[in-house]
Amino acid sequence: MARALNEEAVLELLKGLTHPEKKQDVVSLGLVRDLYFDEAGIHFSLAQLSANDPFATSLMRQARRIVSEAYPDVAVEASLQMVAQAPKEPKDLPPRQGGVQNVKHIVAIASGKGGVGKSTITVNLAVALARKGLKVGILDADVFGPSMAIMLGVEDERPEVKNEDGEDLIIPVEAYGVKMLSMAFFVAASDALVWRGPMASNALKQIIHMGLWGELDYLLIDTPPGTSDVHLTITQDLKLSGAIVVSTPQRVALADAQKALSMFSNHEIAVPIVGMVENMSWFDAGDGAKHYIFGKGGAVELAEELGVPLLGEIPITQELREGGDTGCPLAAGEGTMARAFDELARNFLTQMNDGV
Repeated sequence: MARALNEEAVLELLKGLTHPEKKQDVVSLGLVRDLYFDEAGIHFSLAQLSANDPFATSLMRQARRIVSEAYPDVAVEASLQMVAQAPKEPKDLPPRQGGVQNVKHIVAIASGKGGVGKSTITVNLAVALARKGLKVGILDADVFGPSMAIMLGVEDERPEVKNEDGEDLIIPVEAYGVKMLSMAFFVAASDALVWRGPMASNALKQIIHMGLWGELDYLLIDTPPGTSDVHLTITQDLKLSGAIVVSTPQRVALADAQKALSMFSNHEIAVPIVGMVENMSWFDAGDGAKHYIFGKGGAVELAEELGVPLLGEIPITQELREGGDTGCPLAAGEGTMARAFDELARNFLTQMNDGV
């Protein structure tokens, strides 16, 4: 007789998996999360009992094996959450230290498609703002393709996780005066995240609310390309001050950029558009000429057509590419590109009514 496939049956299976330290099963401990079923199979996550639970990975793999053996004809997707339960907050505990309650402005940096240099704009804008004396952070919300750790030269670092008054906190890594957290810190560089939307969104929420961001003037969120569950999580879970949309002048990029603008302007989301940035406006080969290899002024024209502020036109140069690959943002130095990002930062602050 075939085993029934429902939540009760799966949880009953997982009750046979005991945590070695607590001597209780993972269901009783409340570690089984986000259990759901769809046409692709069974999906669930297993939360860690603590931030540094040494048994977490092994338990997750055992849980997946137990369910897979019980349902050999059904695909099973399991993932690991970074912490188990949200910290209890009775009245006698101090206020939460983690999270974004002390961040003045949260701004999403978005693009309709990949490859337009959104992350390059994010990191250099953050560094340019920090050079003006502002307190700045970056949340790398591109869960499936995080790049901020490389662009800030901190890919070999790991944020410290500590527990204070029952609250698990992740201390952001700092570089060039900017605080940063990324999924890249919690997943091996060679591992692909094969997660459905709810799992990716849940992981992102943990990074947001466990992050010890402290007082910030600006938290810039480097979002994934397109419009997805991650964008909905960000807009629903955080109070955004605005959004910036990045595009190249190329027609195919502009078509997708317009979708991103439409998403934030949707009445159910209603996030103010701070402005557009035209990236790769021209190629600067160092010969004094502007080579418009992706077209000329496309994003400039779109911004004008839609009545959206144009925050800057950023050329593409070899040193800009090298700066991203080596973890040395050009906004931290001197020269033409540093001045371009400084102007971008000034225009951004003007639109935010926060001129410095």
